[in-house]
Amino acid sequence: MNEIRRLPARKGQTLAAEPEEDGIEQGKRLIRVADDKGLSLTQRIANQFYLLSWKTPIHGRRLKGKYPLKLLAVPDDQVPGDPRAGAAIRAGYFLFRGQKLPIETLDFTRLSVSPAFASYLHGFRWLRDLAASASREQGAPIAEAVMRKWLDAHHETPSEPAWRADNAGWRLLFWTAHAPLILSSSDLVYRSLVLNCIARTARHLDRSADKAPMGLPRLTAWSGILAAALLIPGGEARRLFGEAGLKRAIDSGIHADGGIVSRSPLAQMEAVMLLSMLRAVYDVRRESPPACLTDALARVVPALLGLTHGDGGLASWQGAGAIDPQSVQAVVQASRVRARPLRQARDWGYQRMVAGNTIVQVDAAPPPVARLAEAGCASTGGLEISDGPLRLIVSCGGAALEGAWVPRELAQGLRTTAAHSTLVLADSNSTALLPDGTLGKGVTEVELTRQELDNGSRLDISHDGYVRRMGYVHRRLLMLSGDGREVRGEDMLTPAERRRKPQRQPVQIRFHLAPGVEPTLTADNQGAVLRVDTGALWQFRAGAGLLTVEESLWVDGDGRPHPTRQLVVSAEALPGGSSIGWLFKRMG
Repeated sequence: MNEIRRLPARKGQTLAAEPEEDGIEQGKRLIRVADDKGLSLTQRIANQFYLLSWKTPIHGRRLKGKYPLKLLAVPDDQVPGDPRAGAAIRAGYFLFRGQKLPIETLDFTRLSVSPAFASYLHGFRWLRDLAASASREQGAPIAEAVMRKWLDAHHETPSEPAWRADNAGWRLLFWTAHAPLILSSSDLVYRSLVLNCIARTARHLDRSADKAPMGLPRLTAWSGILAAALLIPGGEARRLFGEAGLKRAIDSGIHADGGIVSRSPLAQMEAVMLLSMLRAVYDVRRESPPACLTDALARVVPALLGLTHGDGGLASWQGAGAIDPQSVQAVVQASRVRARPLRQARDWGYQRMVAGNTIVQVDAAPPPVARLAEAGCASTGGLEISDGPLRLIVSCGGAALEGAWVPRELAQGLRTTAAHSTLVLADSNSTALLPDGTLGKGVTEVELTRQELDNGSRLDISHDGYVRRMGYVHRRLLMLSGDGREVRGEDMLTPAERRRKPQRQPVQIRFHLAPGVEPTLTADNQGAVLRVDTGALWQFRAGAGLLTVEESLWVDGDGRPHPTRQLVVSAEALPGGSSIGWLFKRMG
């Protein structure tokens, strides 16, 4: 079966002019206006009433009298924390990607840590880690001490990043899920302050959730609103308001195939965990979750599994490190969704080919919009290969894991095209990386054809990342044999139509090897034998150019770089077009 689709940059919509599947021509479709599409009249009225109530004494009345301020239940956090980070907290310091921060001198008004570390602290995710290594009696005094420091700094005056919508949303979820750690004190003034801050955080999110960036941040904000609605007395109106907002956040932030708009495996895994935590709130209140929540979970889990390798760990796309199999399994188990990995995520932009023990993953879409992904990578056309539980070809990864081991300068380098296993023309990126760290011009369109044949799978993709600057279209043809023992590829550079004649340019095709893969060049410098730790031998052959072995690195899921090697095929792009074929073949 042949399927052809043209993917526009950062949109995930078809550019073709044919009518939609329902037969209605574009531009003649009935469209609901405003942000309340799909809501019943009752829900819309409830939304408007709730919005108006922000400016009345109604919120204040909810804090006393008819609605005494308390938690109605404590949801179950089914995702285990990191015992190492929890042990560090018990020892007196926070540990995050190699960075240490003493609790004794902790000052939430002046945090000199990376943005991700700050979010870990302000979102109170560390409560999960503490719970993983301490009993309630052991952990509560520590959690209360940190909580008091945070309240002293941020209870009175909301400011970013502490009160940023996504941090506030995570904070509500972790405060309620680990309430025994922060509300075990006999100090009634302190307990009242915590409960009032929970209520105030919910009201803050009521006003700011829809202003959060599309994708995971907005999903997190609306999930926090719903957690408050279900766990604080008098939340009926907020629940209607929150479920409508959650549906909008899901519709705008998650593609129909289940992939998150930032295209990040890290964000995808966070989305699965987030929605699972929200469903646990409904479970503890014995309430039925909205259909949009259960449907979203059913879609995001297969998409996440589509980026797993044979070992069960995640691939290193869009700045992610290789998240370990245990972490992925724990999040999937918490979702209670059982599904097979998604093989064709056309909107999300990843393709998965499987045969025998071999898994091939391909980035077959433009990079995400800059405002949706801080660590977006110029990786269009890149591939990763694994043989059973062992990885063979990888991306360097880790651009989003900035910390002690991945400084900012290295993180920027890990976003380049050269840090991925694909073709690099004239030592430039297929999508520009601007000095301020954002993505610039480059790939705007990817054409994709996939065929499933009796003797294997065939994938044909091309992108226009080099067209404007150099006049070349990069096309990559991939074929995986039916038994998984051969991965054939051909990289072609063809002159773009209606462009001035391209000039000769140097070209390299890079294949970054996973740690534990040792290459040995053949005498003709056209091939290499790849010895995989405890695995079979693989042979690589290039049909043209000169093959060399260079140094490389690979970042694991903790943000720790590991030295490795890469195969580099060097050749020249000719004005009339060039083609370089190559082959990975499993021996024995």
